[in-house]
Amino acid sequence: MTDQKHEYVTHEIISLKEHSVLNEKWLQKVIADDPTILGLGELILKDKERTQPRAGRLDMLFQDAESITRYEVEIQLGKSDESHLMRTLEYWDIERKRYPQYEHVAVLIAEDITSRFLNVISLFNGVIPIIAIQAHTIKIGDKFTLVFTRVLDQMRLGLVDEDETPETTDRTYWEKRATSATLKLVDEVYEMIKEVDPELGLNYNKYYIGLTKDGRTNNFIDFRPKKQFMHMDPKIEKDSALEEKMEESGMDFNYNSRGGRYRITLHKGDVQKHSVIIKELINQAHTK
Repeated sequence: MTDQKHEYVTHEIISLKEHSVLNEKWLQKVIADDPTILGLGELILKDKERTQPRAGRLDMLFQDAESITRYEVEIQLGKSDESHLMRTLEYWDIERKRYPQYEHVAVLIAEDITSRFLNVISLFNGVIPIIAIQAHTIKIGDKFTLVFTRVLDQMRLGLVDEDETPETTDRTYWEKRATSATLKLVDEVYEMIKEVDPELGLNYNKYYIGLTKDGRTNNFIDFRPKKQFMHMDPKIEKDSALEEKMEESGMDFNYNSRGGRYRITLHKGDVQKHSVIIKELINQAHTK
């Protein structure tokens, strides 16, 4: 007699591209209703069919609930092809240029990702953050389910550790890379930092501006000036009470769980406007 608890049920893998009823819209809706099925963590749906300037529509845009990472998702029924890859990369590039305060990852979902196509995609990985996911639609009786398999994961480049010596630059380098106006924002925050510890100095590196004391790196806060704004990244554990204060004040912030830092985006006038909270961030990061 068959054990009902372990009864085997046959299934059928179907192609959405050839199905008369189920289609890409259905697949989009399933993913939108439960983004966790992609296996990319706790995601928030930001937009669907997002219009891109002179470049069509991005299928889906997600943001990680615990970090500053956004995922630009393109869906393809049937076999993966070069046109969808280029579209995925194009949308990723547009979004990262429009919203540089976030980290962006390109995601291609296809029913069939061939080994040859996978080899092509893998050439970009490490230079362009890209994930390839194969989607199988399975029919069991009169019901359907989806299985997502990540066949190419994002290759994460290592962070510069605080005990390493990154390439040293100077203020002139950053004036060319950013602007004197956004460097002034760094100076304004630095004046607050010196109130906590006057022996701390600014340390100009190729990828960020950090802090130093007695010739040693002390990056409890680092800065990344851009052309129009400045990122301030204090190293603090995620704090809901602190986030509530920042939200009430209208600060632009996200939390990077991988780096254990908040990312605060500051424009001209923001340092003085949010000086009380910025000083609290400095004190928390310094005493951590």
